[in-house]
Amino acid sequence: MDISREILQFLHYHPLSSRDEIANGTAFDGSDATMKRLLATGVQNGDIEVEGKARATRYRLSNQAHLLMPLNLDTYFATEVDERQVQTSFNFELIREQLPTVKLFTDEENACLQELQAEFRQHVSEMTENEYRKEMERLGIDLSWKSSQIEGNTYSLLETERLLRESKTADGKTKEEAIMLLNHKDALRFVLDNPDYLQTLTVSRIEDIHHLLTKELSVDKGIRHRRVGITGTNYHPLDNEFQIREAMHDTCDLINSKESIFEKALLALVLLSYIQAFSDGNMRTARITSNSILIANGYCPLSFRSVDSIDYKKAMLIFYEQNNLYAFKQIFIDQFEFAVREYF
Repeated sequence: MDISREILQFLHYHPLSSRDEIANGTAFDGSDATMKRLLATGVQNGDIEVEGKARATRYRLSNQAHLLMPLNLDTYFATEVDERQVQTSFNFELIREQLPTVKLFTDEENACLQELQAEFRQHVSEMTENEYRKEMERLGIDLSWKSSQIEGNTYSLLETERLLRESKTADGKTKEEAIMLLNHKDALRFVLDNPDYLQTLTVSRIEDIHHLLTKELSVDKGIRHRRVGITGTNYHPLDNEFQIREAMHDTCDLINSKESIFEKALLALVLLSYIQAFSDGNMRTARITSNSILIANGYCPLSFRSVDSIDYKKAMLIFYEQNNLYAFKQIFIDQFEFAVREYF
């Protein structure tokens, strides 16, 4: 790791550090002048912010760097859950103060995504309505399978296809697993039949998506009013119903304020999972809501078929614990490219 990256990682865990503290914390063996230059470069690049003057000068990460600097997942998760330095409680500043100031995609990433979207639109323009529906059905089967697999569903992709196309359940599987998959199909069909439904995001419409995904399952309806825990992390979501609802409204306002459709879709994916507004089914709701935003604006939806479930969960956990979006953003970009190239 280069020293500039080490400085950013040190400041991630030790905000408002002095120059000497940064040098000692990163085992920097260069001159003070070199450290000054590295910090000045970080400030110029928008990664580091400065507070105070002279001996009282302190450094911290900018919102941009805190949210989007690369963090190595293998290194991060090599540390056991109870030994990781994490933000255990909900970050009230994240949605109202930090994310509104940040550009989530670099110019290069945005150019790549827009090029893929143009490719998608060109291909769709050359398809008949029937061909488009068939490809969307194929994508929907893959999405239902992967989204459910991430939640622990044991149906294989072929078993999922048979269930969704022929209504034939697989041997040795629970009724609940089949219902989870069929609910995905119904939710996606609803989105396709009502493409403008999430053109503007509202809490009540997110609740509608959640209801479709959890019907006939033992899941409480509506915003939860009791505490929930998340396996594998010491992050604790909000447990106050009024604060949860407020966070959901703030999320809708933030997403609706964004001009970039890619930013809207990515924010829906991570923030609806982060808030955990429902007693269960939060990540499923996040994936369908994110895709609804893409579909409502004529963008290619994601199936997530080629993502590794463990990598997906790790990227989500690092957002819970560090509010760092880098790993999840890479998954989003990769899956958008996969969807454009695989289905359309």
